[in-house]
Amino acid sequence: MKNIKSVSRFVRVSPKKARLAADLIRGLKVEDALVQLKYSGLKSGVLLTKTLKSAIANAETREDAKRENLKIAEIRVDEGVTMKRAKAKSRGSQVPILKRTSHFTIVLKSV
Repeated sequence: MKNIKSVSRFVRVSPKKARLAADLIRGLKVEDALVQLKYSGLKSGVLLTKTLKSAIANAETREDAKRENLKIAEIRVDEGVTMKRAKAKSRGSQVPILKRTSHFTIVLKSV
């Protein structure tokens, strides 16, 4: 079986925060990873769960793989575009607010 992947782009969470959740599940079996993300209490955990479930569905439909045999081969959180906003400050000045986005890539392999 070849590696199956799923990609989520422009997810509205900073890459630094998303990598905390990604490090929790790196190298785990998918069932263990779903449990780990569910009880992590992180916003990025919920978002990564969506991408992981998509990768599992891709593997089951395209390669007829069993869920029990799937393992996370690679998980990557890349930096997306940064939306720039401004916040008003005293004396008519302003400061930038950077709203960061992320790209998630999850690659599964069969064990």
